[in-house]
Amino acid sequence: MNRVLITGATGTTGSRVAAHLAERGVETRLATRTPQSTGQVLLNWGDRDTYKEVLQGISAVYLIAPIGVVDPVPLVQAFLDEALDRGVRRVVALSSSALPEGAPGLGAVHHLVKTAMPEWTVLQPSWFMQNFTGDHLVAQGVRDGEIVTATGEGKVAFVDAADIAAVAGCALIDTCAHNTEHLLTGPEALSYTDAAAILTQQTGRTIRHRSVPAQEAAQRIAAHGIPAEFAQVLAAMDVAISAGAEDRVTDTVERVTGRPARNFSVFASEEIR
Repeated sequence: MNRVLITGATGTTGSRVAAHLAERGVETRLATRTPQSTGQVLLNWGDRDTYKEVLQGISAVYLIAPIGVVDPVPLVQAFLDEALDRGVRRVVALSSSALPEGAPGLGAVHHLVKTAMPEWTVLQPSWFMQNFTGDHLVAQGVRDGEIVTATGEGKVAFVDAADIAAVAGCALIDTCAHNTEHLLTGPEALSYTDAAAILTQQTGRTIRHRSVPAQEAAQRIAAHGIPAEFAQVLAAMDVAISAGAEDRVTDTVERVTGRPARNFSVFASEEIR
């Protein structure tokens, strides 16, 4: 590998992929919609001229599809066409455990990457542990003492973004291309009620989980600044969780990286106050 392009390089996974590769001496180019520091370059999905600059001299790409676009496939198709023209062979794309290949949005990007690139990997992580920190609505619930979802007692094997980045790093630089989907989870499936109990124990503050109907959940999500249509999609994902859609654990992180995935209790003790 010569140089790896990281799109979404300032985001939750992109920044961690960049750090992971830097620790291993891999040369990277950090692409973002809003470059703000030395070493960051502009990638504007609406301006195809920026594709040429960011792809020059690149051999592999960590791909995060454009955010907030209903159908990202035309943009990603143009980007991959340019990448192939410039000799890029390997793409590692971020998708989601909730979206099968071919589903609208990221599922369609999944299929495109798989069929267009000579060397490919699609990452399908479960829900991020980092949703419990920062600006996420769940994190706001942690601070308020009440996490509100439509998940009932359905379980999720929350995964640490650093573990996603470690798998991505391997897929980007391993000698042999992975040429597969990686379903990524943490080591245990927890309901939000379980997670709230762990957070209560770790922080010393009472934190509860309250499950509400999907429509109420969608309204709460929209009130947090999410477009109403997408809020409905997220609420529907909660309902799927309540029916068991995410109640599964894989060993992919350990199998690919050689170390176990971080568990939620450790995450909570180290990152939530």
